[in-house]
Amino acid sequence: MSTWANLGLQDSASPLMEQLIFFHDHALLILVMITVLVGYLMFMLFFNNYVNRFLLHGQLIEMIWTILPAIILLFIAFPSLRLLYLLDEINEPSVTLKSIGHQWYWSYEYSDFNNIEFDSYMIPTNELSTDGFRLLDVDNRIVLPMNSQIRILVTAADVIHSWTIPALGVKVDGTPGRLNQTNFFMNRPGLFYGQCSEICGANHSFMPIVIESVPINYFIKWISNNLNS
Repeated sequence: MSTWANLGLQDSASPLMEQLIFFHDHALLILVMITVLVGYLMFMLFFNNYVNRFLLHGQLIEMIWTILPAIILLFIAFPSLRLLYLLDEINEPSVTLKSIGHQWYWSYEYSDFNNIEFDSYMIPTNELSTDGFRLLDVDNRIVLPMNSQIRILVTAADVIHSWTIPALGVKVDGTPGRLNQTNFFMNRPGLFYGQCSEICGANHSFMPIVIESVPINYFIKWISNNLNS
């Protein structure tokens, strides 16, 4: 999760988020190189006292500053397209979770099991335990197995919401009457926090998301307890 003075991206908890961070660093490096080069040229031009009276056109330099940016754009476009297709790919999911956005809470259904569904509300500040996170903790967490392909189906019951977990690189719009899907793979245990990322009304800021990533045997035990209760 984000911490104080955290200027970078959150630590990744999935392979796709790792790839997103690598691409971010790759694009940023290219931007820094361009900025330094252009800044250096502008700085040198300010202090240049020489004028070429016979310069009418420069075909060579025109070709250079047309072809070079095109090559640089290819170095950004190819990794970007590769990542775009990786993010869209749905592998064989082990677990399917359905998330429904409401004003202003989330409800979840485990589609692979009978009668496992619950609402997830933010815990108000006055009811929060001393080790809880204000505006981020919920009364019912999503429990999902680590090292498993998870498919999530996202929709909404009233207005447009957006189901977002930054540490997993997941952001899916929940639109009334439509079912959007994506997948993710959590490669470590832990708690991963997110929030609704589409302005959806007065309490938009108060509908957080918490995923508890657990080993598969703990997940099976949790499912069994919920089926029996």
